[in-house]
Amino acid sequence: MRRAGWALAAVLAASAGTAWAQVGEVEFARGVGFAQTPGQAPRTLGKGLPLKEGDRLTTADGASAIVKLEDGTRMTVRPNSELVISQYQFKENSPDNSMLLQMVRGGFRAVTGLISKASPNAAKVQTSTATIGIRGTDFDARICNRDCAAESQKVAEAARPNAVLASAKVVQATGEMYAVDANNQRRRLVEGGSVYPGDVIETAAGTRAVIAFRDDTRLTLGPSTRFRVDNFVYDEQNAGEGRFFASLLRGSVRALTGLIAKANNRNVGFSTATATIGIRGTGFDMTCGDTCTLYTWLGSIVVTPQGQTALQVLQSGQGLAISPTGGITAISAPPAMDGPRPDTVTVPPKLFSKDSVPEGQDGLYVFVRDGHIEVDTVTGEKLHMGRGEAGFASNSGEVGRPSTIPRFLSGDRTPMPDSRNLNLKTVLDDINFKEKKTCS
Repeated sequence: MRRAGWALAAVLAASAGTAWAQVGEVEFARGVGFAQTPGQAPRTLGKGLPLKEGDRLTTADGASAIVKLEDGTRMTVRPNSELVISQYQFKENSPDNSMLLQMVRGGFRAVTGLISKASPNAAKVQTSTATIGIRGTDFDARICNRDCAAESQKVAEAARPNAVLASAKVVQATGEMYAVDANNQRRRLVEGGSVYPGDVIETAAGTRAVIAFRDDTRLTLGPSTRFRVDNFVYDEQNAGEGRFFASLLRGSVRALTGLIAKANNRNVGFSTATATIGIRGTGFDMTCGDTCTLYTWLGSIVVTPQGQTALQVLQSGQGLAISPTGGITAISAPPAMDGPRPDTVTVPPKLFSKDSVPEGQDGLYVFVRDGHIEVDTVTGEKLHMGRGEAGFASNSGEVGRPSTIPRFLSGDRTPMPDSRNLNLKTVLDDINFKEKKTCS
């Protein structure tokens, strides 16, 4: 019914003389495929074919097409697929850019462009049961309908674990925040976004955010804060071998330590410009400007001022102010802090979960090679995925993170949209040639 309504509206608009704007073109095509603007005749997919807002792209069995949109987004439309460019608006440096795709059947592989990178809510993909929010990323999306399980059976390689590579994810965020990685690449962080070892998290003035780590450590970051995750290693089967070390470079943090600290507190520590902090299973606040203030509200911490060997043990209700010259002043009242205590924040149950999802079960699958994807179902369930994660939304609206990456995704031989030598690759695929090492 919804599709029929969209089609009728499009036909009426076309009959009223609406000009359908060009949004991109076909870069490569093989097999039988068409693009059809509502109210007009189908056009055969072929290199250089202009694409318009409202076009419905369809591919037959064995066919595929790579398209490039005006903002630099590239997509490979898989065989037996149907994809509608429902809305597309792009003008360089405009705050009103947007992209809405409708995936009716089949799937596609995408490397997104400027629209999704500039705004976290500007690019979306709709299916009958879920909406995919694109946060600037490289991903695959696939609707399975009694076909994916058979494809998996044809993949010889064993399924890979669906490991969550992120150290932490954003639970709450008001205002703008960013992460700068070890290669000095800067990316926007929103709720559900991933944080990795080596990342420096930066919050803007007025921003408050809560991040949760895989070992259940939780941090509230205040405004104008720079916080670095120096090292994070965690295996839920052996928390005592985990490590968590971090640095407050500027601003304020409220910290509640998790399972690593409980199993082996020697492997958890925080540092500031004026002191290092050892953990004994605790909750505490840190603020750092010219002077750093530390205050414990749960458990205890051990403080070693920079350049000194003497330890200061702070029990719950005790604090210190440490000046840049090493001067120490005891405080008995908590400092003013922005944001909630992290032990009062509820962490979503699906943030790092692994679920029992039969491989090839009917529904929507998404695999993220890089970036951040949010799947939001018609029942209100949400799943956030980062680099290297696969997720699933059932036709009834339930979400889950399969324990292994489905082989029909990891073994997909449909060309990536940024592939080179596409004509050679299609020939090799036709003769069933397989490289020794395949990177999905």
